[in-house]
Amino acid sequence: METFYRTLIVFVVGYLFLRITGKKAVAQMHTFDLLYILILTNIISSPLEVMNMEKAITYAGITVILYKIFIRLSLHNKLRWMLYESPTVLIHNGDIDRKGLKKVRMPMNELLSHLRVKGYTDIQSISIAVMEDTGSISVIPKSDYRPVQPKDLNLHVKKEYIPIPLIMDGQVVYHNLKYLQLDHSWLMGELEKRGEKIESITLATYQDDGQLFIDNNEITGHQSNLYNYKPGRDN
Repeated sequence: METFYRTLIVFVVGYLFLRITGKKAVAQMHTFDLLYILILTNIISSPLEVMNMEKAITYAGITVILYKIFIRLSLHNKLRWMLYESPTVLIHNGDIDRKGLKKVRMPMNELLSHLRVKGYTDIQSISIAVMEDTGSISVIPKSDYRPVQPKDLNLHVKKEYIPIPLIMDGQVVYHNLKYLQLDHSWLMGELEKRGEKIESITLATYQDDGQLFIDNNEITGHQSNLYNYKPGRDN
């Protein structure tokens, strides 16, 4: 049981420290962020091997504080260039920057693979492609090859609306009901009209026209419809 409790405490403390650190260190890791994660992971896992949990947690806390200090310092332009790598240009005006490829140690076939993932097959259609300091590649096409925007055609489109979830996995999202100034009885009335039950609903969202979109667990028969084919053996 002692081993179980020690493992549980290490897991909880590590989770809390990562929450204190913030989303940035987990979602978009720079070289400095990755080093921090590796050091913190090594520190908080040490109590599983040695019998000194208090000292390990103290060291982990100091590491978190130092990381937060360096992140705050990185908000200043001069220090940011010291802590983080600069973006590297890989393609400029349809021409491959061989120095940039050599700097990031990327072979040509890997670059072409990244471009295909982004939806680009012709290098000449690219205005600039840059490897960011997080390791991801940003691609900006030339103006003649970018997707047509409504503004280009002088079209006025409806404002984008994000459907608001009211039921997820058979559970009511009450804070969204409160945000919409609706109550549980209204939701139950809408479900009764549709003949639906909360526990059978995977997702129900509030649309911009005031209607509910409901996705339940029922799957309609495909009747050999070619457009309902799914890869695998579940057809």
